[in-house]
Amino acid sequence: MRVAVVTVGDELLAGDTVNTNASWLCERLAARGARVERVTTVPDRVSDIARVVNEYRAEYDAVVVTGGLGPTHDDLTMAGVAAAVGRELVEHEEALAWLTEHGGYIADELAEGTAHLPARARMLPNEEGVAPGAVVEGIYVLPGVPDEMKAMFELVAEEFDGEETFTRAVVTSEPESGLLDRLRDVQAAFDVTVGSYPGENVRLKLSGTDETEVEEAAAWLREHVDVVPAEE
Repeated sequence: MRVAVVTVGDELLAGDTVNTNASWLCERLAARGARVERVTTVPDRVSDIARVVNEYRAEYDAVVVTGGLGPTHDDLTMAGVAAAVGRELVEHEEALAWLTEHGGYIADELAEGTAHLPARARMLPNEEGVAPGAVVEGIYVLPGVPDEMKAMFELVAEEFDGEETFTRAVVTSEPESGLLDRLRDVQAAFDVTVGSYPGENVRLKLSGTDETEVEEAAAWLREHVDVVPAEE
């Protein structure tokens, strides 16, 4: 399953907020076997949201959009998604019922637009907040508040699947430039992919769909590089 992730928010682009939602979603999706192939951040602007979501829904099996939900002036994600799929943004009866029956809100006291979703969308209840999410034509719209986003994603997590991927990490003190021969050799000998992440030390991440193969590749690599012992 090929997935694109779209995060919405001027604050992300300005650097005022760290985009932890994207990394969390990528990790959870990968754990379920889905393949995240795009991560894009767009501003709080209907035209930008609609353009990117429309492009990605045509190319990928699913699009996960997070951020910009709610009845405030700069929460424009639902309007952008509605425009992407050519549907009106309407008051959703199920969303309104959930907010009043389970959320404890009084309909007349809710801010205008709180229960508005793209027409005929599937409502996703927000068990940690107020603004509901939605699923429409393979687009999953989640809140931007991390706790709300995580709780809502778990409601639909089983809808994302693929072949399970196993990973192991080997940390070495050798410079990345000096590891090229070993990285080439381990990929030639084992059915794995290798990522290299330099820092104080170099973290080598081995991934594959066969857990035994990944374990054996990691063991081989540990024998052929200068391994940094794990901290106690």
